[in-house]
Amino acid sequence: MWLTCAKPAISTLRHVRQSLPNDVAKIVACSIVDSRLDYCNSLFVGMCDRNFKKLQRVQNTLARVVLRAGKFEHITPVLIQLHWLPVKQRALYKLALITLNVLQHNNPVYLRDLLTTRNPSRNLRSSSQQLLSVGCMRTVLSSRCFRHSAAINWNDLPFDI
Repeated sequence: MWLTCAKPAISTLRHVRQSLPNDVAKIVACSIVDSRLDYCNSLFVGMCDRNFKKLQRVQNTLARVVLRAGKFEHITPVLIQLHWLPVKQRALYKLALITLNVLQHNNPVYLRDLLTTRNPSRNLRSSSQQLLSVGCMRTVLSSRCFRHSAAINWNDLPFDI
């Protein structure tokens, strides 16, 4: 739904882009569309690739408008220059960040109660890592809940991070 709101906003930014300095254009872009990508990115975890491609096209278009990149230029250097992660990695990063805050600071408590650390019955090499217990989910929808997706995302991170 918000994609329909993003297109006019990007079009408006494209029209006034010539009169804006680069830093102002980046701030405007972040406030208009990029904030909407962050608003519900926890719901994006587990979403199908087709929907991620739609969101990625919006972000790519916005990046091209901000840096005045051509339509056929490769988008990766543009995203790197803006310090923007692709939408899928952005959602996983935000989920990992929320999980870290919950584990480190026990806030918010209602999320901390959902996460349980894995305690193996015998001594393993992974016992020194702070891994989370991943429960069995029967449906795809239930696997997108915070308890399950946060545990899988957290356990997939490299240990040295």
